[in-house]
Amino acid sequence: MRGAKSAKWVAGAIVVALAATACGGNGDGEGKSKGSGPAGYVSIDVGEPQKPLIPADTNETLGSYVIQSLFTQLLDFDAKGNIVYTNAESVTSDDSKTWTVKLKKGWKFHNGEEVTSKSYIDAWNWYANIKNNQQNSFWFQDIKGYDDVHPEKGEPKADKMSGLKAVDDHTFTIELKYTMPYFNYKLGYTTWAPLPKVFYDDPKAFGQKPVGNGPYTFEKWEHKKLIQVKAWDDYQGPNKAKNKGVLFKNYTTVEAAYKDLVSGNLDMIRQVGPTDLPKYKQDLGDGAIDQPYAALQTLTPAFYSKTFKDIDPKVLQGLSMAIDRDTITKTVLNNTRTPAKGFTPPGVKGYQNLDTDVFTYNPAKAKKLIQEGGGVPGNKFTIQYNTDGGHKEWVTAVCESIRKATGVDCVGDPKPDFATDLEARDNDQVKGMYRGGWVADYPVNANFMKELYHTTAEANNGRFSNKEIDGLMNKADNAKSLDASVKAFQEVEKKLVDYMPAIPLWYYRINGGHGKNVGNVNVDFHGDLEVWGATTK
Repeated sequence: MRGAKSAKWVAGAIVVALAATACGGNGDGEGKSKGSGPAGYVSIDVGEPQKPLIPADTNETLGSYVIQSLFTQLLDFDAKGNIVYTNAESVTSDDSKTWTVKLKKGWKFHNGEEVTSKSYIDAWNWYANIKNNQQNSFWFQDIKGYDDVHPEKGEPKADKMSGLKAVDDHTFTIELKYTMPYFNYKLGYTTWAPLPKVFYDDPKAFGQKPVGNGPYTFEKWEHKKLIQVKAWDDYQGPNKAKNKGVLFKNYTTVEAAYKDLVSGNLDMIRQVGPTDLPKYKQDLGDGAIDQPYAALQTLTPAFYSKTFKDIDPKVLQGLSMAIDRDTITKTVLNNTRTPAKGFTPPGVKGYQNLDTDVFTYNPAKAKKLIQEGGGVPGNKFTIQYNTDGGHKEWVTAVCESIRKATGVDCVGDPKPDFATDLEARDNDQVKGMYRGGWVADYPVNANFMKELYHTTAEANNGRFSNKEIDGLMNKADNAKSLDASVKAFQEVEKKLVDYMPAIPLWYYRINGGHGKNVGNVNVDFHGDLEVWGATTK
């Protein structure tokens, strides 16, 4: 995902089946560290969200951190990628087309309003409606009646999806357009979170001061400085806060955040930048975190740009083979990444090493493929990236590798922060390629294909479109079982090599950490630090 527990775009240079590893220390949550503001609060480097704080309008990792603290959806995942029910008592189906949701009773929003079937149904209908222009509206397209509220052209024919029906206050059904055996896994994304009635009074104001049903209540948002949330005593979910609150602090660079961490002015850092990677384990000791998670870094062509419009896939295959992934991950990235062998990372159902040499460094073949494909227009292209995420070093190394192997010139196109980077992607302003980083929203390989490369996918910012690929994905969605769907998407992945909607680079590891003033800092299924479990000493 750029995000969320979403599909979320990853901001840092930095889902599934992670062992949630404790990173040292314990406490009673009553202490105070220099970096955590009020007594008992903890702090983490999370920059300015791209959008207002509305679940279905958040699909990047910064906003996702905050949304996850304020809202809780029906279910989540454990360290092995198995479903864990949060607000739901159960989500079941006999035919993979009609799903029945039973809610746990007694759950409330932060304003005291009860969370009911209507809280979900009304929210999903609003999220899906084309008039509301939500980034994640695409996620609701499987539900019967979606096309009525979100037509390809023109005004919506209805304001409610016919597939959503309340049985009682704590039971509702979801009828899909077709069978989808992994639909319940998709519900683990925070875009499916419910909304209170007050939201509809003024959605714009709500996005600046949200009222959720999650482990924390909103306190304040000082734009481009910090967001502060307070632990909610009445929360009933499994992720009840063990601290008094959280400060999400904005930094212009990961290096600045790291300096604050070492000096005690910040408690947790999501990702250490390349400059500090060689020394962070020595600096942080037991507070250092180093473990893999289900995420993938790519170079994604903007297929609408002058450089890559109607480009022959052979050129992209050649550029891929011109990248010395082994050397770059070992040197520039200090062994904190693993070279990619496909479009899906380890840890999700259906992961496979593709039987191809397209991801293997081979300068001679790279140059040959680029020539056979007609070359790169102007023999030059750019790679867009955000400068606040620690990407400059590896982008430079990738460009040097391509230039040396093929003679094609390559330069970085830096944007000052992640939000600016995302806006350029969303508005079709990328000049060449952009740095893509995707974290699993749910532990199924479809998440790394359907949400990124289907023509209608909201996160398809490269605007890749291929009728054959769309058809294969749609067929995989309609498989009769989860296993059959996973296998069908494995075939889709093999076919992607022929068209190269992106160039996979490497699989992520989280290389972050925490200071001496906090303990019990774990990593969740999505590769996020579990801020709710952190305790002050």
